[in-house]
Amino acid sequence: MKTVPVEQAVGKVLCHDITQIVPGCFKGRAFKKGRIIQPEDIPRLLDLGKAHVYVLDIQAGKIHEDEAAQRIATAAAGAGLSLSEPVEGKVNLTATHGGLLVVDTKALYRINEIEDVMFATLHTHHTVEAGRPVAGTRIIPLFTDEARIAAVEQICRKSFPVIQIKRFTPVKVGIVTTGSEIYHGRIEDKFGPVLREKFAALGSSVIDQVFVSDDIGMTVAAIETLIRGGAELIAVTGGMSVDPDDQTPASIRAAGGRVVTYGAPVLPGAMFMLAHINDVPVLGLPGCVMYYKASIFDLVVPRLLAGETLTRADIVAMCHGGLCADCPDCRYPICAFGKGA
Repeated sequence: MKTVPVEQAVGKVLCHDITQIVPGCFKGRAFKKGRIIQPEDIPRLLDLGKAHVYVLDIQAGKIHEDEAAQRIATAAAGAGLSLSEPVEGKVNLTATHGGLLVVDTKALYRINEIEDVMFATLHTHHTVEAGRPVAGTRIIPLFTDEARIAAVEQICRKSFPVIQIKRFTPVKVGIVTTGSEIYHGRIEDKFGPVLREKFAALGSSVIDQVFVSDDIGMTVAAIETLIRGGAELIAVTGGMSVDPDDQTPASIRAAGGRVVTYGAPVLPGAMFMLAHINDVPVLGLPGCVMYYKASIFDLVVPRLLAGETLTRADIVAMCHGGLCADCPDCRYPICAFGKGA
């Protein structure tokens, strides 16, 4: 640490906070300890009566916290993110549009294994809106070895992007509602309105809903009709349990569905099916999707609409965090449900 005239302090690191006092208006920090002094700072420092300041010279091979945070964030961030200016050594990453937050967690772990570096995010596969802060990064000390930041940048190049927001692609949805009790008018369908609302919240729309009895042939015909009519995603509701009249899984298979999974380690949502007929996803949705605010639907459908191709391994990974706590006041997605995958 040494004392220098402010005119000679440009490019050096301020060793102490400098306070500004405006009587009756303001008392607070004008310059933060650790700031790299810029040419435009000189007139203000002189106005504050600072003809001399205590400074540090940045040693060769070292990097200041502000520059380090900027470089880390810039290297990691993909589409849909804006980066803040460094504030107290930290850079925040904020969603510029709504969609699905996707984090390469393996790369994230490797970044955080590097000494002096921290990078924290929301859980991957989190549905976010524009303006939502999703990550923040900084180094722990005021300075670190530049080689450590270069190592972070190398990880990011190999795994780019480490973090991004994927937009939801609007799709045309066809609903097949099964159940003799609904088909024959004994009870009113409650599933369709719930799905219309859920899909609309993700930017997609239901183009048609077909009611069928618990009959495989009728269900197959309904699926085929909807696909011919332009449906880009099929949701078959009901008939997903093990009762004799529950024929939805058999119907999806009979329609030519290539099954990714029948069953999911998620509660609510265990009796779920995901299949594909050509490039059209077909969902077999159990009744819990109609009842609970958050279910298997909310873990799978956003990822499909973000363009992800889910495998059985993806579904299996939902087991960690797949149990809904059934809170009296549901706050999903601001909770742990589905956040382990």
